[in-house]
Amino acid sequence: MPAPKKIVSSILRVVFSIALLFLLFKTRNINLKELAADIRHADKALLLLSFGVFFLINIFGLLRWEMLLRAAKLFIPLKRIIISYSGGIFFSLILPSTIGGDLTRSIDLSLHTKKPHEVVATVLLDRLSGYAGLVILVLASVFFGWGYVRENKFIFVSVIIITLLLAAVLLVLFNRPAYRKIKSVLQSPGAGKIREALRELHHEIHIFRDRKKVLLQNLLLSVLIQGMGPLTLYLICLSLGQKVNFIYFLIFIPIIGAITLIPISIGGLGVRENLTVYLFSYAGLSENVAAGMALLNFSFILLCGIIGGLIYVFTVRHRRVQHYQPPAFPPRS
Repeated sequence: MPAPKKIVSSILRVVFSIALLFLLFKTRNINLKELAADIRHADKALLLLSFGVFFLINIFGLLRWEMLLRAAKLFIPLKRIIISYSGGIFFSLILPSTIGGDLTRSIDLSLHTKKPHEVVATVLLDRLSGYAGLVILVLASVFFGWGYVRENKFIFVSVIIITLLLAAVLLVLFNRPAYRKIKSVLQSPGAGKIREALRELHHEIHIFRDRKKVLLQNLLLSVLIQGMGPLTLYLICLSLGQKVNFIYFLIFIPIIGAITLIPISIGGLGVRENLTVYLFSYAGLSENVAAGMALLNFSFILLCGIIGGLIYVFTVRHRRVQHYQPPAFPPRS
């Protein structure tokens, strides 16, 4: 996409995020003074604990990616991975959804290692693993908590869609007959770029076809990470003096996370807040409290993004002078 189009696209997403936030506070029964008071009087100890859980999500996410890099035989010092991952956190905050962050760390380590195919494969598989963990969590949660949400058609349809999407992606990437079928469909001249991108993606992911143990460990870590997201919001809710059955968080937060992956806003801002208010009102939470919960959660995202940005900016010289030198022998674990 040419630079002017990228700029226009980014501006439109910023405008869309602002418009969604405006609609949220304009159309919902949210009292800004009460909202500010609720946040100001929140239990600080519980907020600190919830931020600690949120921060751990990023630590485990870093370890998940490092695991894939090692499996791809990219033995990069942990310090260098932390720098690249930090840049990804920052840019996912200011660019569309998490795509901007994934693109940043892909480019950063590709330039460092001169092995773009391997690096891109790890980033793609890292994102896919996270999404698979999300689907596993929401399916298990809906199974055990169906009685709480069975009347909400939005939840039912959302779970079906995100599950089918995962199934389709896994088939295309890991099933050769399905891949060939899709490739044969994309034979029109206008689909050349899509067909080539699909071919490269299929090839890159297949770097891991003989590393089933690593993929399983990665998936289990992803389920843990996805479970910590609802825990973060649950603790925030408690800090605001509200108690809601934890099953709602296990069902709602993965759905919100899946929808905010769609690159229609900046960092999911606006989309996340509207969905949080809508879904948790179904659980009996007031719109004021739900909005406060969403904003406090965004403050955690913002704070981690700023920390990541500072790490990335203050290590510019380190990235420029350091060159990747693959070891003669893989380092011992």
